Amino acid sequence: MKYELYYWPSIQGRGEFIRLALEDAGAAYVDVARRPKGMQAMMRMMESQAVKHRPFAPPFLRAGELLIAQTALILHWLAPRLGLAPKNEAARLWLHEQQLTISDWLVEVHDTHHPIGSGLYYEEQKPESERRARDFRENRLPKFMDYFEGLERGKAITYVELSLFQMVAGLRYAFPRTMQALEPQYPKLVALHERVAARPRLAKYLSSKRRIAFNPQGIFRHYPELDQ
Repeated sequence: MKYELYYWPSIQGRGEFIRLALEDAGAAYVDVARRPKGMQAMMRMMESQAVKHRPFAPPFLRAGELLIAQTALILHWLAPRLGLAPKNEAARLWLHEQQLTISDWLVEVHDTHHPIGSGLYYEEQKPESERRARDFRENRLPKFMDYFEGLERGKAITYVELSLFQMVAGLRYAFPRTMQALEPQYPKLVALHERVAARPRLAKYLSSKRRIAFNPQGIFRHYPELDQ
């Protein structure tokens, strides 16, 4: 099957978690909005009343007649078909639970630079951002990292490991000073990041133009004043 991924064309964002799974599996897919007239196609999917199961926002995935939105749900459906999740239902639900926790973690990353409202510029909420980022660095980030560091993992790589790789990579970009101080306490997460980055298909993807660079418009944003 050839998959169609719909996501914003200039940022990694939530869509990157799905890209990593597709790339690692060597799946055939189209990153629709990065193609000519792709943005128009994506917006029509969200705005047209004629679209059955019309998604609220990207990312969403078309697979044959199926249209699936929400990152964690897409991965829950997609990963077993890509060999990135087991067939056992209990094991799949456990992975889904972890991915939903990663989704919560990602929201907290976003809210360090947009704690008041997504419709406001960062500069319009800078004092609140500095306060929120301080709490994130000192309390919330260690709590999430403690949790995932403490989980037992098998040898198999699943989509959750790919997502944890992305979290570490993004946090290194957004909070380099903080991560440099914290990482010695989390050797398993650091080793996991390196292990995933070395997977042949992903290594090729990460060094290619298909991998959008971290930038100041994404979820992971580097503002030096938020990384004190």
